[in-house]
Amino acid sequence: MAERVPTFTLADQGLHTNAAVHWNLLTGPLVEQAVQRGEGMLAAEGPLVVATGKHTGRSAKDKFIVQDAETQDTVWWGKTNVPMTPAHFAALKEDFFAEVAKRDTLFVADLYGGSQPEHRVRVRVVNEYAWHNLFIRTLLVRPEAADLKGFVPEYTIIDLPNFRANPERHGCRSETVIAVNFSEKLILIGGTAYAGEMKKSVFGILNYLLPTKGVMPMHCSANIGANGDTAIFFGLSGTGKTTLSADASRTLIGDDEHGWSDTAVFNFEGGCYAKMIRLSAEAEPEIFATTKRFGTVLENVVIDPVTRQLDLDDNSLAENSRGSYPIDFIPNASAENMGPVPKNIIMLTADAYGVLPPIAKLTPDQAMYHFLSGYTARVAGTEIGVTEPEATFSTCFGAPFMPRHPSVYGNLLKERIAKGNVKCWLVNTGWTGGKATMPGISRMPIKATRALLNAALDGSLNNAEFRKDPNFGFDVPVSVPGVDSKLLDPRDAWADKDQYDQTARTLVQQFIDNFAQFAEHVDEGVRQAAPKAA
Repeated sequence: MAERVPTFTLADQGLHTNAAVHWNLLTGPLVEQAVQRGEGMLAAEGPLVVATGKHTGRSAKDKFIVQDAETQDTVWWGKTNVPMTPAHFAALKEDFFAEVAKRDTLFVADLYGGSQPEHRVRVRVVNEYAWHNLFIRTLLVRPEAADLKGFVPEYTIIDLPNFRANPERHGCRSETVIAVNFSEKLILIGGTAYAGEMKKSVFGILNYLLPTKGVMPMHCSANIGANGDTAIFFGLSGTGKTTLSADASRTLIGDDEHGWSDTAVFNFEGGCYAKMIRLSAEAEPEIFATTKRFGTVLENVVIDPVTRQLDLDDNSLAENSRGSYPIDFIPNASAENMGPVPKNIIMLTADAYGVLPPIAKLTPDQAMYHFLSGYTARVAGTEIGVTEPEATFSTCFGAPFMPRHPSVYGNLLKERIAKGNVKCWLVNTGWTGGKATMPGISRMPIKATRALLNAALDGSLNNAEFRKDPNFGFDVPVSVPGVDSKLLDPRDAWADKDQYDQTARTLVQQFIDNFAQFAEHVDEGVRQAAPKAA
């Protein structure tokens, strides 16, 4: 294993420790270490099962970015990007380094964020848990063994779940902290065992760095058709981003994080991080199959301690149970994690108001408007006392991971759409015929969604007859073979047309109110792309 130990060590980074340091271990040794150390157990059919404790998702309110000369004018400060002073970070770093010095065992992985060589970043991750090291090695891009000896990291992540932050000393909110220092190129994660914090930290790094190179970072899935036509799918949780991009007739580039350069769409990662709760072999056979593979890590999935059988339907540990696995566990995945620049952009939304059509064609200005809006709607009824759908706007379809102002990403997208003559589509996978809370109202049929999506991707939809939506101004097909025409006009699908009009006016106003924060940062064409109440 000597060839996997780099010449540039932790001591070269000022991290001094007497710990036994395990460098760049492969899957088998990391699983062995995790089981021996009591971090998890093997399920009957091979995956490693772990629990993350009280943190079963990201701790968004505990994330901070150091505000200094590097970031003062480059970061979009606000509720998402919360500042930490350099002095507080210095105290946190001192205490983190002291904790590293006390550890008896450490696991270190040297990895790449980004599959396109000229746009990737070298990342070193230091862990106290073996399973965390396996997770991040699975999720990021793994260098060849020959490249590890001379590996010098550009960014370093230190993740110590058992560290407890001191809000007064460290300038944070609680005992949990995720602190990002772009000047020192150092990220410190403490007080949480949720492994996704590491993955999203690398996403944040690339989202900060790539726009300065003219590369568009995206929270999206991507796939390639038989003719080399790449499609990217933007969408928030629950809109179908993973499901609709996992098409057996198309090659998967990745399911979550990508860059769009002059020459390619490239995956930031070398693995997938899928939701496991209520996963079934019938609905998602490729992902389900990964739950029976050695090398998969299952977080907060319930396991029988005697039989070691899994219960994917049991949410007693977490609704957000997750599985991480190498992307090549998916049969039709791209070997290079890359594809050509896109021909189509799909923006997915799950409209619980029943107002948006199942598909609409967007102009570049409309695409930028909807990209900056990042709309979907939560289904009412999941919380006591909630009787109406709730609009959710997450700019760029990933606000928590975007350090720069949204207009930076929006303008990049608009430029790339124009340069490549890319077709843009808004696809509503939500409800039709009424609000989601109304009796007898169902979700858009998946068969219809796939038919419309296929027509958009194969180009046949371009030849359809279109009408202007009176509220949103985008083009909506009047008829598409194999799709009930009543679905294509959401107002026709409502029994009470006046109630539809009232609901549409409400949603339009929510769009307008939300977009006010971006209006001064975009040109007149994008401002004119705003919806108007009919």
